[in-house]
Amino acid sequence: MIDTLNTLLLAPLNDYGFMRRALIAGLALSLAAPPLGVFLMLRGMSLIGDAMAHAILPGVALGFLLAGFSLPAMSLGGILSGLVVAGLAGSVSQLTGHREDAAMASFYLISLAAGVMLVSLGGSSVDLTHVLFGSILAVDTTALWLIAGVCSVTVIVLALSFRALVVECLDPLFLRSQGVRNGLIQGVFLGLVVLNLTAGFQTLGTLMAVGLMMLPATAARFWSKRLEGLIGLAVLIALFASTGGLLLSYHFSLPSGPSIILLAGAVYILSALLGRHHSLLAHWRRTATPLESTDGEIAEREC
Repeated sequence: MIDTLNTLLLAPLNDYGFMRRALIAGLALSLAAPPLGVFLMLRGMSLIGDAMAHAILPGVALGFLLAGFSLPAMSLGGILSGLVVAGLAGSVSQLTGHREDAAMASFYLISLAAGVMLVSLGGSSVDLTHVLFGSILAVDTTALWLIAGVCSVTVIVLALSFRALVVECLDPLFLRSQGVRNGLIQGVFLGLVVLNLTAGFQTLGTLMAVGLMMLPATAARFWSKRLEGLIGLAVLIALFASTGGLLLSYHFSLPSGPSIILLAGAVYILSALLGRHHSLLAHWRRTATPLESTDGEIAEREC
C-alpha cells in the first residue's frame, strides 16, 4: 500500500525536477488567485476575470515578437496591456454611460483578436498554442521566481486592504464617507487580478489562467456563506486541483493545464450537486422537508 502511494504521489516529484517546479508554481498560484476570484464573485464580476485574461494577450504577443520566449518581456507586456484595457474600459464607461461589463467585453474581443494576430504574424502555430494554453511543465527558475513574487505581493496587498475590499463590496457609500476613493480600491484590485493572470499565463495560458481563479471560488460558494470560509475553501480546492491535475497528467499522459482546470471543474460540478448551500441536494431537502412536516401533522391528527 505504501509503495503504491509512493509510486502514485511522490515518485514523479522525486524523480523529475520539472514536476517539482510545476507543483511549486501551481501551489503558489493556488494561494493567491482564488481569494481574488472570491472577491470577483462577490462583486458580480465573475466574467470580468475572463475578459482580463484575454486583455493581457496583446502585450504578451508583443513581448514575444520583440524578445521571443522571454518571460520578463512577455510578462511586462501582459501587465501593461491588461492595465491599459482595464483603464480604457473604465474610461469609456464613465465618459459615455456605457455599462462597464459591456465595455470590458468589447475590449476583450478586440484584445483577443489583436493578440492572436500578433502571435500568428511572428511565430508558428506551436508558438500560438504555447501562449494561449501555456505549459506548466516548462516552468523554469525565472518563471518560478516571477510567480512567487507576484503571489507574495498579492497576498500581502490583500491582507493590507482586506477590510477596504470587503466594505467596498458591501457598502461603497460608507467607504466613500470615510474619505477612501472607490476608484482607488477598484484600481488596486484590478491591478492584482492583472498581475495574477500574467503570472498564470506561463503555466495555464491566457485562455485558462482565469480557471484557477474562478472555479475554486464558485465551487466554495456551495459550501460556505462566510467570507473566511469561502476564501479558505477556494484555496484548498485550488491546491487540490493543482496537485491532482499534475499527477493525473503525469500518470495518464494528459495535458497538464487542462487537467488542472478540469479537476477544478469536477469539484465545481460535485459542489453544485451535493453542496450545503444552493446545490441540487440542498434544494431537494428544502422541498422535501415541508412535505414530511405536513405528513407528520396529518398522522398526529388521525391519532
